[in-house]
Amino acid sequence: MATAPDPLAQDLIESWKPAQKDLDNRVQIAEATLEKLTDDLHRSRIPVQVCHNKLKNHPRDDGAKAELKDQLKDSEEMESGKVAQIQAYLQQMSSLMEETFRERCAEEGRAVGMKTKNPEDSASCLLEEWRSVADRLWGAKMTSVDELFKKPNLPSGSVKRKFEAPDPQQAYKSAKLGDNAPPNGNHANGASVEDAADEDDDIEAGPELPPDEDEDEEGRFFGGGVTEDTADALEYIDEQEGDNYTEEKIDSAWLRRLANSFERKVNKNAELRARYESEPQKFMASEADLDSEIKSWSLLSEHPELYSDFAQSEAIGQLVGLLAHENTDIAIGAIQIIAELVDEDVEAEQEQWDAVANALLEADLLELLMSNMARLDESEETDRNGVYYSLAVLEDLSGQQAFAEKIGQEKVLLWLCNRSKNTEKTVSQNKQYAVEVLQVMLQSSPLLRRRLAVDLDGVDLFLQLLAAYRKRDPAKDSTEEEYAENLFDAVTCVVDEPEGKRKFVEAEGVELALIMLKEGSFSKLRALRLLDHACGGQAQASSEVCGKLVEAAGLKVMFNMFMKKADSSTVEHLLGIFTSMLRLLPGESAARIRTLAKFTEKNYEKVAKLIHLRTDYSRKVGAVEKEIKAERADLSEIEAAEREAEWFSRRLDGGLFCLQTLDVVLAWLSAEDLEAKKLVSKDVGFESIKMSLQEQMDGLDPEADDEEDTKEMFGTLISFLQ
Repeated sequence: MATAPDPLAQDLIESWKPAQKDLDNRVQIAEATLEKLTDDLHRSRIPVQVCHNKLKNHPRDDGAKAELKDQLKDSEEMESGKVAQIQAYLQQMSSLMEETFRERCAEEGRAVGMKTKNPEDSASCLLEEWRSVADRLWGAKMTSVDELFKKPNLPSGSVKRKFEAPDPQQAYKSAKLGDNAPPNGNHANGASVEDAADEDDDIEAGPELPPDEDEDEEGRFFGGGVTEDTADALEYIDEQEGDNYTEEKIDSAWLRRLANSFERKVNKNAELRARYESEPQKFMASEADLDSEIKSWSLLSEHPELYSDFAQSEAIGQLVGLLAHENTDIAIGAIQIIAELVDEDVEAEQEQWDAVANALLEADLLELLMSNMARLDESEETDRNGVYYSLAVLEDLSGQQAFAEKIGQEKVLLWLCNRSKNTEKTVSQNKQYAVEVLQVMLQSSPLLRRRLAVDLDGVDLFLQLLAAYRKRDPAKDSTEEEYAENLFDAVTCVVDEPEGKRKFVEAEGVELALIMLKEGSFSKLRALRLLDHACGGQAQASSEVCGKLVEAAGLKVMFNMFMKKADSSTVEHLLGIFTSMLRLLPGESAARIRTLAKFTEKNYEKVAKLIHLRTDYSRKVGAVEKEIKAERADLSEIEAAEREAEWFSRRLDGGLFCLQTLDVVLAWLSAEDLEAKKLVSKDVGFESIKMSLQEQMDGLDPEADDEEDTKEMFGTLISFLQ
């Protein structure tokens, strides 16, 4: 059991706590690297043992035995190479840790030197004092790396100790090097990279053969890899950490400390880069420190109550500024943190989130984000991830109209359009994500929809990309399927605007949609939804789409779909198109006459189908109304008012929208054709239809100018049903 350190050692431990966080990241990286190297070593030792066992069981000295010896030699050479690789890595880490200790002691020395006027001597004194205390605390010297690898207690993948919060004393002990020490250490038990002497004349390379089974209690590949002295030291560290550990408080003071530390590391890295521009090795350590400090901001996303303070600090501008860093890894790290801070899953109040989003945009986030994406090479995985995080930032900021219009500049939309049409063997995640971000922007802002349609000719682009799915379906649940769905969603958003409708007609979008209705599978329902949105609305452009639909022989396609058994979504979109055509096609136009003729042909079978559908939907909505009425009876007026939105949603799910649309279509047909009016009056009755139309008219926004025509239409239809 390790003995407790003396007071001086305890003081030094306390003085090292501020540096602990910087060491954590390096140790974790080293641990992961060593784990991989060790696993490689284990795998290389398997053929060594196999060959050795075969040699023991092969008594004849023949060609086969010679071949086995050659195989054993090759396997042991490979094993020796793995050992040397680990030794070299340990030596590299030793040098890095020694440099870290020197920097730490130099900082302490400067503090003491403020009084002694001799900071260099103070730093040197502290360094020697630290080493002395570390020697007393760790009596055991570091075991030779060669000896460690030859023993059967080499650590295996099944027996690993999680290296939690490494203590600076332990890290120093494994890295100690004197000022004039040779690379292999300056004491008998220091780390060594010298090859062990070979005592076997037949075997020229590699470590000694595995021990006999009776000498290896746990097996060659199942040792712990930790000496008794080291185990005692680790146990003592665990006890100390358990006694002294206190969870760091995340508050405004923590934010200020992190902001100050972050600023120092940004400035230090910038200074060293400027001073040693042609000597990267002199600023690499500061770059690693900066990368670690960037990751520290990740914790802020768990404490949105600090967002307002963060937005007012200079740190947010410095974080955004790192997107222009010469090292793209640093820039990507900053983008990743920004993506975490504005992620939709962050449980921040709207005011808190807005504060950070506005501060990011004021710090020129958009310009730097686009510049950074332009220099990233997506053939490299790291850069590809950087583009993904950049798209995530754009998506999160585009969820609200105000922010979407701020970031939806023409160059952003252009970049997204270009990325969405990049030729790729298979649709990549970033290509799909670019279209998804574009769709989110378009859904959030009418301004961006008009900008894309007019300035970038985006409708034509989307239709060209969708043309690939006229007859071909993307693989189910694939990235390509999601990509195609996002394309449909994006163009559907754009055709809600008058400018988008006109571009849709010009780009022959109606014809493409009809081909998909006839021949498509995946694209069929999505094309129908696209036509429904293109025909809808009050604008003259909607009438042009309806006219083009008739001209392109779309009536036959749609009515054939209508007369077949269809799901509720298909019925809903078909009824929406019928309503738009009856409402918008000019009264005496050939297109309107052809449309009415389709409804009345074959002994009014389409009208009969409409009446049948209305009966079904009326029954479904009536059942929901009955449930709501029973629930309302047990509630007070205040409680009932609170549930109105929920009840309305349930009515819609029950088919209220389709029922109302059917009433509009039947009212139009009754107004246009006497025989149709008789059928509706006989099988449905006008009173229920008039009540439905009146309810829809009462639900219109009285202040909305674009709904005045709709209100007038409802009034006219009600008068026809007298």
